[in-house]
Amino acid sequence: MKTKLKVLICVFACIKDPDDEFSSSAGGETVLGWNIIIQLSRFFEISALTDIGNKNLIEEKLADGSLSGVDFYYIGLPKFLNFTKKWIQIYAYIWQIKAYFVARKLNKEKKFDVFHHVTYANDWMASFMGAFLPIPYMRGPGGGAHRVPKKFVREYSFKQRVTENIRSIGQWIFRHDPIFIIGQNKAKAILVCNKESFDALSESWQKKAYFFPVNGLAPEDLLALDKGLSNENDAFSVLSAGKLIKIKGFDLAIRAFKIFSEKAYNAKFTIVGDGPELKKIENLIYDLNIKDRVVLEKWMPREKLFEKMAGCDVFLFASLRDGGGNVVVEAMAAGKPVICFDIAGPGFHIDEKCGIKIRPDSPEQSIKDMASALAKLYSNKELRVKLGAGARKKAEKEYDWDKLGNRLNEIYKKVL
Repeated sequence: MKTKLKVLICVFACIKDPDDEFSSSAGGETVLGWNIIIQLSRFFEISALTDIGNKNLIEEKLADGSLSGVDFYYIGLPKFLNFTKKWIQIYAYIWQIKAYFVARKLNKEKKFDVFHHVTYANDWMASFMGAFLPIPYMRGPGGGAHRVPKKFVREYSFKQRVTENIRSIGQWIFRHDPIFIIGQNKAKAILVCNKESFDALSESWQKKAYFFPVNGLAPEDLLALDKGLSNENDAFSVLSAGKLIKIKGFDLAIRAFKIFSEKAYNAKFTIVGDGPELKKIENLIYDLNIKDRVVLEKWMPREKLFEKMAGCDVFLFASLRDGGGNVVVEAMAAGKPVICFDIAGPGFHIDEKCGIKIRPDSPEQSIKDMASALAKLYSNKELRVKLGAGARKKAEKEYDWDKLGNRLNEIYKKVL
């Protein structure tokens, strides 16, 4: 009988409740970490290193028998370093240093065949374990190289512009970290989730890079989306969802809807989410005099959001900086055409067979193009149905977690 490979995985972020959209700055990475573990455990013997803050939720999952054959090791930093959680990337960087010494000790005991860094799922932070453990190294999937286009940043507040600049400068520093460079040189495979992350790799690193999404769908997700009710009333329903922060571009989407709705008397726009931009968005809706056609709803459990998706005609996602964009994949699975920017995660997910992508050349141009895309789908039901069917087909083919797990196993076979 062939012995399974022993795989050590770093999943700093893992198993947060996916309904708790705003509880953690790690966001969808927590779901990514859990699902990658599930998939790899189908083929390999898994040991996983994760932050101690995930312990209770993971232990609950293990108790219900939903996962077996995985050993978890919980690592925490001393309390005097808790203040670094305000800057989660800094906390994660320090955490990895401690995790390396735990991993080194474990490797002496278990003699792992490979180390896989999954989360933090970015393309710029060093992995001490990847760089220094004397075993083959896999990294990803991850992203981070995507940025808000400059012409859009000009419309940001001073604080928001500073935040974007700090992010860019910080990434430049991290990408030139000697530990990061050692790890990238050593890696057998680097999985990236969008074109921007691939382009940020050096030529030698690109040769061992694979496109691999950070978002996926479980069978129960597809079933839940199928149970939703389709839109059978006279209203043309546009839906968007996400955290209400500037980079998500809800102000752009609302302005585009305003232009579009002037000729579409029966159009309604629902935005599901919450966040610091809520008051500004409410004021914008009032100033544009469309408060009777735009509905703001608080963030809701996924099952409820799935019902909303099933009942809409078009999903509009105007995010300017989203490495993954899980709601886009969910809308695709609901069989809805998606309008989004041709950048980062959404630009990676959507093609001409399942939606309309907008070039983010300037705010003014983008608003007009989004309004035109809405009008095009509004006036052509046959096109909506065709793109919706294409979206569902692609979601089932490329984002089913089990199929992603099979693909990941093939990458392992190829590079190890």
